[in-house]
Amino acid sequence: MMKEEKIVVGISVGDLNGIGGEIILKTFEDSRIFEFCTPVVFASIKVMDFLKKHFGSAVNLNSIHKMEQAVDDKLNVFNCWKEGVSIEFGKEDEKIGEFAFKSLEAATKALKSETIDILLTAPINKKNIQSQAFTFPGHTDYLAQELGGQSLMFMVTDTLKVGLLTDHVPVKDVSTHISPELITQKINTVYDTLRKDFGIGKPKIAVLGINPHTGDNGVIGNEDDDVMRPTLKKIKEDGKLVFGPYAADSFFGSDNYKNFDAIIASYHDQGLIPFKTLSFGQGVNYTAGLKRIRTSPDHGTAYEIAGKGLADPGSFKEALFMGIHVFRNRLDFEKLTANILKKAPRKVGAKK
Repeated sequence: MMKEEKIVVGISVGDLNGIGGEIILKTFEDSRIFEFCTPVVFASIKVMDFLKKHFGSAVNLNSIHKMEQAVDDKLNVFNCWKEGVSIEFGKEDEKIGEFAFKSLEAATKALKSETIDILLTAPINKKNIQSQAFTFPGHTDYLAQELGGQSLMFMVTDTLKVGLLTDHVPVKDVSTHISPELITQKINTVYDTLRKDFGIGKPKIAVLGINPHTGDNGVIGNEDDDVMRPTLKKIKEDGKLVFGPYAADSFFGSDNYKNFDAIIASYHDQGLIPFKTLSFGQGVNYTAGLKRIRTSPDHGTAYEIAGKGLADPGSFKEALFMGIHVFRNRLDFEKLTANILKKAPRKVGAKK
C-alpha cells in the first residue's frame, strides 16, 4: 500500500447534543492542519452550518455527496442524511442517537472501502445510540465486527500506553471473562501494535493483577495465582518481554509505569482512572488490533458544557495526529517487512 497524496481522515460526528461538533470545528480553525490531511466529516451540511453559526466558527465547509468531490483546503462534509435535525445541547435524545449511528455507519463503510485512510470518532452517547443495528457497548466492539481483527481499547499518549483485558464489562463479571486465552490474545495484540503502529522493536509490557495485591497468595482471590501468573510465564518463555502481575494500587504512584512501553490493566477503571489522571485532555483512545485505523478523544459527550463554547479540542487534535502517525508507521512497517532480502543462490564455480 503506497500513499503519496494527503491522508484522508474520515470523522464521525458523534452525539450532536454533545461537544463533538464544537471540537471538530475548533480543530480545523487552525488552517495549518490542512497541510497534513484532507478531513471529511460524515454528517449533513445543514447541521454543520448550524454548528458553525452557533459557535461563530470561521472554518470553510465544502458540501459533498461523493468522496471524489473532497478538496484539500476545506472541512469537507459528506452528506449522510437529508432530513433536518433538532439539536438541543446537553439533552439525551434517541433521535440524535440515530444520527450518530448514521454518521458512524457511513464513515465505517468508507473506511472499509478505503476511500478514507483513518477513522476519527467524536464521542457518542452509548445509551441513545442503541438500536437493532447497534447493540454494542461502544465503538470498539462495533468496529471489531465491521473491520475484522481482535480489537483492544488502547489509551495512548507519547509517554503512556494502557491497554485493557476487559473494557465495558461490569466489575462483578470481570474475573469470569479473564482466561489464559484472553490474556494471551490481548498481550499479542498490544505487542504487535507497539511494533507495527508505534515503531517499538522489542516492546516491554507490564500486566496488572486482577485482585487487590494480586490476591495476597490466595487470601484475596485465586485468579492471579491460578490464571494470570501461569499464563504470563508461558508468554515470557515464548520470548516476549512481559512482566507481572503487578499490584495496581502502587504501580502508577511509584512511577513504575515509566519502565514499560505499555501497561495492560485487567479491567476498565483499573487502567483508565490512572491514565486519565495523568494525561486527561491529551490522551487518545486508539482501537488496536484492527485492520484499519481508528482513534478518538479520551473523553465523552460532556453534556454539561455542550453548546457553551467551552470544550477543549486538545484530545481530539491529539487523536487526529495520532491516527496520521500510526498510518505512516504502518506504511513504513510494510515496506520494511515486504522487502526482506533473500539470500541469492551461489553461482556454480564461484569461490567460497
